[in-house]
Amino acid sequence: MSKIVLDTADIRILAAVQQNGQLSKSRLAEIVNLSPTPCWVRLGRLKKAGLIRGYSANIALDYVVNLSKVIVTISLANHRKQDFERFETYINGEDDVIECIATGGGTDYVMKIVSKDLSSFQEMMDAMLSAELGIDRYMTYIVTREVKSISPNLTRLLPVQKN
Repeated sequence: MSKIVLDTADIRILAAVQQNGQLSKSRLAEIVNLSPTPCWVRLGRLKKAGLIRGYSANIALDYVVNLSKVIVTISLANHRKQDFERFETYINGEDDVIECIATGGGTDYVMKIVSKDLSSFQEMMDAMLSAELGIDRYMTYIVTREVKSISPNLTRLLPVQKN
């Protein structure tokens, strides 16, 4: 995927949307310090380029329902393309898996799982093992409390182009 050249105004727009979600034209313009129409045009361009995938709310689930969060590392027995594809296709169908990243090094995947309880989590893991996904080993880490969970700060990550 080729990188899109962004200027400081684009980055301010993306940071505002990341932090606040959907905003009115006037509120977004106020936050990023641009006039409303050019700001809205830029937002449309950023959306069209695929930089904004959607909007969501960060809901405090622990206030709504009791749940268990588990981190699982997975190592596959074989490392052929079809082994990875089979595993990833299966994981993409699992609603309890809220995040899965492929890693290099000693483990192949790290997953974040949210289940209604540990029994439900174990049932999901048993089903994964029975599905013959080529899992060689897995390690389970029960989340006892969430210390920090935020989106990355765009202004620190993106190179800034001069206007």
